[in-house]
Amino acid sequence: MVALGWCLVILLFVVGMIGSVYPVLPGVLAIYGAFFLYGWLISFEPFGVWFWLIQSLIVIIVIVADYAVSALGVKKFGGSKAAIIGSTIGLIVGPFVIPAFGLIIGPFLGAVIGEIIIRTPWKKALSAGFGSVLGFFASSLVKIMLQLAMIIVFFIWVF
Repeated sequence: MVALGWCLVILLFVVGMIGSVYPVLPGVLAIYGAFFLYGWLISFEPFGVWFWLIQSLIVIIVIVADYAVSALGVKKFGGSKAAIIGSTIGLIVGPFVIPAFGLIIGPFLGAVIGEIIIRTPWKKALSAGFGSVLGFFASSLVKIMLQLAMIIVFFIWVF
């Protein structure tokens, strides 16, 4: 049972890290779920109140930062709320419509279309689209670092 537990925990860690750049997968929640899986299949003994407080705080920061950093990228390049909404829709839909490049093209087109809908000039709409792509990359970098911190804290606590 211990070997199965470790395999499933590692699998959830991998899914979580992939989910930090591929929004269809449950990034931070997969990693958080791995801790519970470890507890149920192996032992909750290593985890105390501080472990759960630290990990829960990181989960909240990741969820808030994911939206905030992406939105900041759009705003920084002159995008409006329509660009932020369009970028978010593009980020979700893009990978399904254009599997290989949807993660980059989706937010870009979503932001541009969002701006065009509200009659923003082309140049400013393209700038917002560029900002959405930069925001996505910055957000992914933040998520990768924080989720890696969660995994490191887990291994420190367990070993």
